[in-house]
Amino acid sequence: MKKILLLGVCLITMCTVGCTKNKDVISKMKDNINNMTSYHVKGDLEIVNNEDIYRYEVDVSYKEPELFRVGLKNINNNHIQILLKNNDGVYVITHQSLQQKII
Repeated sequence: MKKILLLGVCLITMCTVGCTKNKDVISKMKDNINNMTSYHVKGDLEIVNNEDIYRYEVDVSYKEPELFRVGLKNINNNHIQILLKNNDGVYVITHQSLQQKII
């Protein structure tokens, strides 16, 4: 019985210490996020529309105060679309305009 009680106390102590450390990590993470001036994120996006499934590779870059670039690449047909906001304005660059620049 003493062993079970000791084991219970150890488990409670480990959980308490672990949770305290997680709160510190989460707090530091929130501070870092709030102080960021830029970021770059890559990911996959899946859109389900009735029985159709669209898959995209997404590439997002942001820089303060309001500059960003969002790249979307359709995995099925390799069509690319870029949304760009820079100091000159907001632009949407499509697959067709990208092909014209290459030719």
